Amino acid sequence: MNEYRSDRKFLTAFAWVSISAAVVTIGLKTTAYLLTGSVGLLSDALESLVNLVGAFMALAMLTIAARPADEEHAYGHSKAEYFSSGVEGTLILIAAISIIIAAIPRLITPQPIEQALIGLSVSAGASIVNLIAALILLRAGKKYNSITLTANAHHLLTDVWTSVGVLIGVGLVAVTGWERLDPLVALLVAANIIWSGVQIVRQSVLGLMDTALPREEQEILKQVLDIYTQDGVEYHAFRSRQSGSRRFVSFHVLVPDTWTVLQGHQLLEKIEADLRKAIPALTIFTHLEPLNDPTSWQDTSLDRSPD
Repeated sequence: MNEYRSDRKFLTAFAWVSISAAVVTIGLKTTAYLLTGSVGLLSDALESLVNLVGAFMALAMLTIAARPADEEHAYGHSKAEYFSSGVEGTLILIAAISIIIAAIPRLITPQPIEQALIGLSVSAGASIVNLIAALILLRAGKKYNSITLTANAHHLLTDVWTSVGVLIGVGLVAVTGWERLDPLVALLVAANIIWSGVQIVRQSVLGLMDTALPREEQEILKQVLDIYTQDGVEYHAFRSRQSGSRRFVSFHVLVPDTWTVLQGHQLLEKIEADLRKAIPALTIFTHLEPLNDPTSWQDTSLDRSPD
């Protein structure tokens, strides 16, 4: 289970890891391009530039998401993380278009690659830096349930695999002398980047659309609720959504008509405590209803029609 901490400011430290890695790799990959003239290595350097912009966006959104709830944002600011991943996904797509624009002229008019060995060595060093940073961010993203860090990590991992493909392509050009391999590899890199960008944007859109919790998490919560149904208690109108690192759940609990308000309140407190143990960072809204009142079964829809 993911670990949750109410104070999210510490997550900005991981954004600085991404920023530092991007600055280092931009320098190394640009050097590799200048040494070789490879459009494949140029495409790799352009993606690292996007990484830097995305990392700064992640830093800004993580800072906003860490702010506590206030009068204008009663449910907190955690949804800001979706803007970061959405912007980063869009930047990835822009980088892919830039790579295609740079690769097509080279495909039509191939150019030789110079100092391939030195250029490949420099680019390989940049890939190692990205891989280390990506693994750190991926672990933190999963541990603290941060879509921003997870998206940034996957972006960096895409960059790593992109670099591997470019290195193979440039190496093959150096060995075979077939210069069109370089732009062809760059186009394959662009296709891979587009796929990654679309997935990140899709995940952000789903979050902004208040998509329900993952099915496995819903099942965990319902298993807890089902325990209480064995004691003559019912529930319905179960709804869920996720906002960044925080999860929201609402449902109605139906109890025997003879129960006192105190009995119902104590039951809800116990149910909510058990649900929070099962799933961290859970905000719960419950509504108590009498089992035998017909109106208790008429308010399960999102928009209850007036009588």
